[in-house]
Amino acid sequence: MPWLQKRPQVALPASYFTVGQNTTLLIIGLGNPGKEYLETRHNIGFECLEAFVAKHEEMSGWVGKKDLKCLMSNGRIGDTTLIAVKPETYMNLSGEAIELVINFYKLQLSHVCVIHDDLDVAFGNIRTRYGGGAAGHNGIKSISEKIGEDYGRIRVGIGPKKPEQIDLADFVLQKFSPAEQKQIANLKREATAILSEFVFNKNLVAETRNFIV
Repeated sequence: MPWLQKRPQVALPASYFTVGQNTTLLIIGLGNPGKEYLETRHNIGFECLEAFVAKHEEMSGWVGKKDLKCLMSNGRIGDTTLIAVKPETYMNLSGEAIELVINFYKLQLSHVCVIHDDLDVAFGNIRTRYGGGAAGHNGIKSISEKIGEDYGRIRVGIGPKKPEQIDLADFVLQKFSPAEQKQIANLKREATAILSEFVFNKNLVAETRNFIV
């Protein structure tokens, strides 16, 4: 019964995102493609965005966009057209995909939000803001080099690095500790709430939230 099918994987034309009074927002989750990176700290941006898309039936399934170097889901939530993107370029070249998407859809940076892991934020906290430096995050560095710094950031804490002597790359490419894994559902729930607020308010408030229970 076709009328019962959900979440069709339909790519909407570029004109769909620019006509009328509709606002178009872009949400980007950062991570590395490939099974070997699943559930690692560096991929929490992917996981949070996937949780948000799964929560909203208005969003389409993920579709590969080779010309834009990403996986994309899109839909309309309220009066907002939303584009969700997971770059397929690997973390250090995330800006290549984001530049292509922004140029194709002619988006304003104030309507762009990136969700990503952040070692400078303690696990249990999520910080939000517009602008700022990369703080050593190569994905954010790549994006800022391509499009500038004035986009929204949802910084999911993965710090501090333990043990201190561990190599940074090894730490971020590890899976979360057993204690941290017990809080991942709460983390995704809070991230989904923040992303939903960004979509409905069309703005990102600078704040810190704690999701540990």
